[in-house]
Order: sequence, then C-alpha cells, then structure tokens
Amino acid sequence: MKAIGKTVEDILINLPEERLEPFHKLHEAILKNLPKGFEAAISYGGLGYVVPHKLYPSGYHCKPSEPLPFAGIASQKNYINFYHMGIYSDPELLKWFVTEYPKHSDQKLDMGKSCIRFKKLDKIPYKLIAELMKKISVEKWIQMYEDNFVPKSKK
Repeated sequence: MKAIGKTVEDILINLPEERLEPFHKLHEAILKNLPKGFEAAISYGGLGYVVPHKLYPSGYHCKPSEPLPFAGIASQKNYINFYHMGIYSDPELLKWFVTEYPKHSDQKLDMGKSCIRFKKLDKIPYKLIAELMKKISVEKWIQMYEDNFVPKSKK
C-alpha cells in the first residue's frame, strides 16, 4: 500500500480511519524522541525519518537524490510497519530491542531485518519505540552507515 501524499502532512491525513490514531501516536512518539539532526520527510514515497542532505550531502548511496534513511512508518494492508535501520545495522541494539520487546507488549514480535509489523494496533509499544529512537545520534548513524553500507569506492 503506497502512501498517499507528497508531504508528511498529506500522508498523516490520508490514512484509513482505523489507522489514524495509532499511526499518529507512533509518529509523535518517534518525533518527540528523534535525536537532533534527523527530520521527518518523504522517503521512498513514504513517511521517513532521515538525515537531510544539508547534513549528509551524498544522500543514500542507492539513490543519492534521496536523503539518508534512518527509520520509517507505513500503513500496509494488514499492518502498521515500523522500520529502523539501526536495529538492522547494530547487533547489540537488535539484541536490546528483542530483549525489551516482551516487557512492553504481550504480542509476539513480528520482525524482518529492519521491519517490525504491528497487526494489533492497540498493542503498539509506543514507549519502547520512543526509547529505541533515542539510542542513535545522527553522527553515530552516519558513521554506522558509512562503515556498513557505503561501497568503498564512494567513501
């Protein structure tokens, strides 16, 4: 399900009725805890939290016209998905998240490499997501990204 809109505000108002409240709560939890330097923006057609070009002019190595992605949320057919590149990139952070998750939700963790799927919208662990967002500064994310993902020829 592609996000509807060309701005963050468009995406936030063009959601299915039953997704409005949980999606907005998740967005607010992320924004309130997003370290300085990251910004909410359109990222790959959806709602992302990115390192803007003014801080990282090279952009994303796969598509330099896009700002460097860090996290995102999307309203999919059966889920609200939350994406966090830090848990994909840092095994210690992933371990922390997986250990903490059961303390915040009685739902089984449904997770891909960087994607956490929330099917029961009343069970989204907003406080855990807020804690997770605080764990990586923009400077640390840029360093992790360059160490793990940027092809050696582009460094």
